[in-house]
Amino acid sequence: MRKQLVYTFIVLLLFGNNQQNYAQANDTLIVGIYHSPPFVIKTDDNQFEGLSIELWENIARSSNLNFRYEQYSDFIGILKRLEYKEVDITINPMDVNDLRVEKFDMTQPYFISSIGVAIPYLNRSTLSVFISNIFSFAFFKIVLLLILIIFVFGFFLWLVERSHNKFQFRPGLLGLFDGLWWSAVTMTTVGYGDKSPKSNLGKAIAIVWMFTAVIIISSFTAGIASSLTISGLQTDIKTAEDIRMVEKVSAIGATSGEQLLLQENIPINMTYGSPILALRALAKKENDVLLYDRTVLQYYINRLSLNEKVKLLPFTLKEHYQSFMLPKDHPAFDVINIGLIKEIQQESWEELQRKYDVKEN
Repeated sequence: MRKQLVYTFIVLLLFGNNQQNYAQANDTLIVGIYHSPPFVIKTDDNQFEGLSIELWENIARSSNLNFRYEQYSDFIGILKRLEYKEVDITINPMDVNDLRVEKFDMTQPYFISSIGVAIPYLNRSTLSVFISNIFSFAFFKIVLLLILIIFVFGFFLWLVERSHNKFQFRPGLLGLFDGLWWSAVTMTTVGYGDKSPKSNLGKAIAIVWMFTAVIIISSFTAGIASSLTISGLQTDIKTAEDIRMVEKVSAIGATSGEQLLLQENIPINMTYGSPILALRALAKKENDVLLYDRTVLQYYINRLSLNEKVKLLPFTLKEHYQSFMLPKDHPAFDVINIGLIKEIQQESWEELQRKYDVKEN
């Protein structure tokens, strides 16, 4: 027991000495950052604040680390500098994945984010939405295609039966109407029985049409229901698969939201360079759905006063863990990682999250 206590004391002593020696030997850490509210925010006086900024400065203060910020336009520039060891650390939240763990040192995750789904508020009644969809081009195409298929089968049956069954399938335009009537009655399984094929070929066409109609009517029912869906599936989107039914899907370029859409082979109507542009377009109803980091979406919806124009749906599609990132085998990794673990266990960490609207009260 005494040996274990002595060993623990020696380890702590060595760690304390290493921490002090690192701070003395390395005067300044280069901290790569880019503007990404609410984690890193550049103020009007060219200073920096935000969730990650305050967390990092607390770690640096408690661990006796000197540093200076170096700003980049986006995370791609920082990744290159980290890879060439020209930057010591980035404190912007970086998604933890296998590829990054192999190339970089990633700290204990300090934030769990997820892909959120935002939609525009319609501000219209259910009846007005239903009526507008009834007269929409999508609904018109479905009905027109259905009539065309009914006419094709009716026409072929009339061609075959007009010489064998002249009383039920009359010649000329009236006969074409007879074929259309038979085709529609058969498809809807009404079965009046006033018209039926007599020839063997006509009966064969009827059998094919009966089985085909069962499949077609099911498919068209689903299509019509989709075209009449109110408000672009405001309450029905629960998975990435549901988003396929939405006409205009948008995302932010080079983000986890765009990556998810590409993985699911979901067409992207518009890709934006920033969440501000994407949310403003969504508020104007230029798109039906926006996929992006839920935390950032909530932050900008609040800060841009879009709560009455944009709705953030109450679920997430995919969670991802986020952490600080350093070059591989960086000598300050242990010091920073332990300092981070200590900070996120404090009550002040929860208060900090509430301060930047990323934690519910």
